[in-house]
Amino acid sequence: MRSLPERARAVLPGLALAVAVAAVATVVGQHVPLVGSAVPGAVIGAVIALVIKPGARFAPGVKYASTFLLQCSVVLLGTQLSIAEAARVGLASLPVMLGTLAVCLTAAWLYGRMLGIPRDLRTLIGVGTGICGGSAIAAVSPVIEAASTDVAYAISTIFLFNIAAVLVFPLIGHAIGMSQQSFGLFAGTAVNDTSSVVATATTYGAAAANHAIVVKLVRTLTIIPICLGLAALAARRQRAERPARPSRQPELALVDSAEVVGASNSVGSSTGPVVARTAIGAGTGLGGKTASAFAPAPARMSPLRVVLLVPWFLIGFVVAAALNSAGLIPSGSHGSLQHGSVFLVAVALSAIGLSTNVPALRKAGPKPVLLGALLWITVAVASLGLQTLTGTLR
Repeated sequence: MRSLPERARAVLPGLALAVAVAAVATVVGQHVPLVGSAVPGAVIGAVIALVIKPGARFAPGVKYASTFLLQCSVVLLGTQLSIAEAARVGLASLPVMLGTLAVCLTAAWLYGRMLGIPRDLRTLIGVGTGICGGSAIAAVSPVIEAASTDVAYAISTIFLFNIAAVLVFPLIGHAIGMSQQSFGLFAGTAVNDTSSVVATATTYGAAAANHAIVVKLVRTLTIIPICLGLAALAARRQRAERPARPSRQPELALVDSAEVVGASNSVGSSTGPVVARTAIGAGTGLGGKTASAFAPAPARMSPLRVVLLVPWFLIGFVVAAALNSAGLIPSGSHGSLQHGSVFLVAVALSAIGLSTNVPALRKAGPKPVLLGALLWITVAVASLGLQTLTGTLR
């Protein structure tokens, strides 16, 4: 294991590059307030990734900026809220949030079957779109024993529409005259990863960002019942398949993956340590994995695993809001903390842009991307429609 100074030296080049891009993006945002600093950061970063293609020595710092720094920005957002306000916003968002989740999961099943996309891949794209992007994919993949290829394709697809949301949704909000609260609810229910929720809402306004992250907090917690339900379905499916198989010892050795520890802390285009259980010598094409009657049961949802599904930075957000409610955060520091959070978002989105991986999207082929596009549009329309029905669109 490398020492702290060695890790710092490894992170420094990529982190410095992301900060430099964010500084330029901040200047752009000051001259064009409508786009903010996050969107230019993502665009400039993506252009650099496609044209200059930074070398491998930048990768550790870029990953650090796109994950940990963004998570820290979410915690800082909590300093702008009180617990009572967070609870009020969370409860008020439930009808729209649960409605969009139900629509997304149903649409993923329907569209996926129509497009002929394998079950595991459509499940991963569905939960990634409906709950919390890469975090949901990371949490669900060991439960359904998804092939590593499916995980990679799902992450690439979700990442593409995260960037699209950051670019397009603020324009939609301004076009239809949405209030800060309505747009926060829209971003919190219709955007995938926490990174993109924060970036999209921050581009629209500080109040929208505070509202969106609370909605996102409640939305992320739904990953727990979803994982429990998927674990039960996988176990039932395995029991149904087992009697039909011949009773013999398996010929292929199984390689167990590392557990996904803290995988739900991932954001943006990175999901942390996700390695699927596979069989040695088994071919895994698009969505394919070799099933075995003797494969172990899917990952059991122990109390510890349930707790680990909740990202640490969302817990940190609640703690920060509690400290603010108790008056332990001086009111004079709120402005500085908010500006710091906005800049960290710009750094993180610049790093996400620098992580753009076009070859991975090409390799995935058109069908997963088409499913992602259909779900992205469906969830956005459902969120706006449910806001209209519930009277929260204003």
